[in-house]
Amino acid sequence: MHNPYVVPAIVAVTLVTVMIGFYGLKLARTTSDFLVASRMVSPTWNAAAIGGEYLSAASFLGTAGLILKYGVDVLWYPVGFAAGYLALLLFVAAPLRRSGAFTLPDFCELRLGSRGLRKLATLFVIFIGWLYLVPQLQGAGLTLTTVTGAPYAVGALLVGVVVTANVALGGMRAITFVQAFQYWLKLTALAVPAIFLVLHWQADGRPAVTPPAGTAFPAATTVVVERDATVTLADGSVLRVRPGDRLDFAAGEPVPEVSTVDANNGLDWLLPDAAGKDDRGLFATYSLILATFLGTMGLPHVLVRFYTNSDGAAARRTTLVVLALVGAFYLLPTLYGVLGRIYTPQLLVTGRTDAVVVLLPGAALGDGLTGQLLAALVSAGAFAAFLSTSSGLLTSVAGVISADVLGRGSVRDFRLAAVVAGTVPVVLALNLAGLDVSQVVGLAFAVAASSFCPLLVLGIWWRGLTDVGAAAGILVGGGAAVLSVLITVLAPPAGGWPAEVIAQPAAWTVPLAFAVMVIGSMVTRRRAPRDVGNLMLRLHAPESLRL
Repeated sequence: MHNPYVVPAIVAVTLVTVMIGFYGLKLARTTSDFLVASRMVSPTWNAAAIGGEYLSAASFLGTAGLILKYGVDVLWYPVGFAAGYLALLLFVAAPLRRSGAFTLPDFCELRLGSRGLRKLATLFVIFIGWLYLVPQLQGAGLTLTTVTGAPYAVGALLVGVVVTANVALGGMRAITFVQAFQYWLKLTALAVPAIFLVLHWQADGRPAVTPPAGTAFPAATTVVVERDATVTLADGSVLRVRPGDRLDFAAGEPVPEVSTVDANNGLDWLLPDAAGKDDRGLFATYSLILATFLGTMGLPHVLVRFYTNSDGAAARRTTLVVLALVGAFYLLPTLYGVLGRIYTPQLLVTGRTDAVVVLLPGAALGDGLTGQLLAALVSAGAFAAFLSTSSGLLTSVAGVISADVLGRGSVRDFRLAAVVAGTVPVVLALNLAGLDVSQVVGLAFAVAASSFCPLLVLGIWWRGLTDVGAAAGILVGGGAAVLSVLITVLAPPAGGWPAEVIAQPAAWTVPLAFAVMVIGSMVTRRRAPRDVGNLMLRLHAPESLRL
């Protein structure tokens, strides 16, 4: 029986999003309003808006699902996602705002004076934006299917249409209000049920996260298999299962081992490197840390937010507040992943661990009014995550399409670009429903870390960077990361070291991009901009010292 409060909660969040967007529409008049909200957003509002767009489907659903599967080995996801803003604060935030650019391609042309580099940056902004948008729409489809039984396509289309309409009508001015509201909704949607879950868990008198004998089903459970897998039961028998097969488990029966999901018994799940060696070896861990820590400063939808601050000092204050807001949020998905081992172990068999956040309140607290209301609140928060992140991504992609593809950058062009930018990822999401949400987002971070991160760090802090060196670094490092994405998403699964290197490419693509940029710039040092001294002064001198 589906929760009767879920659909009204999702509808309410959607309607409030649209209403706030229409309010922003009244304030959006100029191209500057649509692209950077006329640089009039305060640090507090901006920080909440950044938190709203940054805490995506991977944060709201994927992180808890990964911790449910793999335990402490994947805690680097939330740590890296939050710590990435420290690198942004130290190296990029204030100088980027002082540059006066509207978009990343703007910065490329301003710093290095190359139209070719600008076009290359435009292609990478669009690729990263669409790559990041697809899992948001996937998450929406998964959530709506899980909590209402509606077809997967309904959730993806709903988020795609609402976000495209909001961005096209009001641009950055409108979605600033939307994203700030949605950050606090998401935090509330996780925090309130978490309090009830912890109190209920303590009332159960459970002495540990899992019983010493291993993870077990808390009640009689029928599992409907959703993907091909090999299942090893408690008695040692091995079953080959296919989508649609049904498996019945009695209360207290151990969760079987599943080939597609790590479901080791006992407390080994809580110990580093004890839950398997598939994609969580030392190389994968370091690569993931590098991707999340450095990728944040290369994400177009995050960087465009700093263009909306009034000056460099405001950009730094914004980043500090974001660190606090994002750090507080990431405590909660970890708790959901841990409690999911107790109350929703069937997800380890079905493979739908990304659904733990929306299923946990009902599973732990039952079908009573409290459990239903909390489940509806979490579902509303999940939809807010998809809407807010998709809004930021779509704004950044639409901005570069309107300015660099359509060519004029007018309000009319921006609206047309928003429609185009929103249609492509919807089509992709409808045809790539089986992708792992967190894996795809991690790959988007790897591409950003391998392309725009070296460009920004060297462009801001090294006078010797040239347009040829920057372009070569983006093509070689960023191109290698893009190739890894395409192989991971489109090619059949592989094993061994080649699969490890491709699935988590940042450990080699980021150093490669930096090295190529430096060497390429040294070889072509004569192409350095003649006014590089003035440009560096503009980036680093406080606004109060300028003449």
